[in-house]
Amino acid sequence: MKNCLVVDDSAVIRKVARRILESMSFQVSEAEDGQQAMDACRRKMPEMILLDWNMPVMDGYDFLRTLRQMPGGKAPKVVFCTTENDIAHIARAMHAGADEYIMKPFDGEILSSKLQQVGMA
Repeated sequence: MKNCLVVDDSAVIRKVARRILESMSFQVSEAEDGQQAMDACRRKMPEMILLDWNMPVMDGYDFLRTLRQMPGGKAPKVVFCTTENDIAHIARAMHAGADEYIMKPFDGEILSSKLQQVGMA
């Protein structure tokens, strides 16, 4: 079973993402901010990360840059999931090491399509 870390400061988004991912046979863990996500990755590196951009403590961009420098940190597929939709944000996320980018709100069909694109579905 593939595992996914859902990183978002919104409990509602984490719950929606968990439901969708579990229906796709993912084992799901959660983090409320980038620092919690970093701690989770140090304990066990996930195969995939669904990552919010705007969060307290450590935002998604800083988390991703730090993750990609960690031992094993280049392995997880990272899908940014955010309300930021301008080209500069998307380019910045991809340059930092994101594999894909989806906009909130999202549904199972959108998430499934992105996971197929990154080889996780």
